Amino acid sequence: MGWSTEKTEAAPQGGGRESGAAQEAAGVPAQGGAQPPVALSPSRAGDFMQCPLLYRFRVIDKLPEKPSAAATRGTVVHAVLERLFDAPAAERTASGARAMVPGEWEKLLAKRPELAGLFEDDADGARLGQWLAEAEALVERWFSLEDPTRLEPADRELYVETVLDSGLRLRGFIDRVDVAPTGEVRLVDYKTGKAPRPQFAEGALFQMKFYALVVWRLRGVVPRRLQLVYLGSGEVVTYDPGEADLRAVERKLLALWEAIRVATETGDWRPRPTKLCGWCDHQAHCPEFGGTPPVYPLPVRAAVADPAGGPGVAPRETQS
Repeated sequence: MGWSTEKTEAAPQGGGRESGAAQEAAGVPAQGGAQPPVALSPSRAGDFMQCPLLYRFRVIDKLPEKPSAAATRGTVVHAVLERLFDAPAAERTASGARAMVPGEWEKLLAKRPELAGLFEDDADGARLGQWLAEAEALVERWFSLEDPTRLEPADRELYVETVLDSGLRLRGFIDRVDVAPTGEVRLVDYKTGKAPRPQFAEGALFQMKFYALVVWRLRGVVPRRLQLVYLGSGEVVTYDPGEADLRAVERKLLALWEAIRVATETGDWRPRPTKLCGWCDHQAHCPEFGGTPPVYPLPVRAAVADPAGGPGVAPRETQS
């Protein structure tokens, strides 16, 4: 199937992943202190499913996290793959893309000077050189998976946002949107890690189905294909969703948002220990590691006993 620059009606633009990070990442207003969550993104939905307390630390408390070399490398690679399409098709070469990596790193460092701390003990520049070489290798591998001379994306780093009939606001960034001459839509996401084993693939597909739901609600068109491009292992995973898939995702998100609402009102954010805890920046605040969470910054509503004997749910009109 060929893909062109033909565009369907565009969703609101957020100026790119960097400028819109506060909206996509936190899902809360960027100013005014602690506030209840107002929207859901794939990242924050994943946080809550992984560990409700992690969601609280990131969204409610906004606790700082140390920069990650792997995540920062991913940001640089994404920037290269986005801006590569600024060049005419014939100039989109692997060598040219590799040459863009150091410049994109410098641009990112200018925006976020704290990232220099990733290499502060790298006196001879060897670690930085290795890190850049790894980013260049990921970029080059992409050329073995897709041919950019035959692609003309309709959108890159597209910020999308919609409000469901329920009132739930969904938003996020889609790496690439391709539109075929026949109007069929393909959503593409770049992953700099390795493809998960089949039994763990649903998590990544959930993110893409989230985006597909948003696009469907915005444009009235179910994306024909969802595509995950794993640069770490050189694999491409595709999924063709249907309306039933997206309605199921919508139901899941509504249930998730209700659980977030209850936790927000009661202040009951429970940790969910997993193997991923070893990589968490917030162990000092987590009860599972002997820590104490910060004082909860939002009002807590009094819980009402459940007639069936359960802990009950806080009524919206009761303020403690």
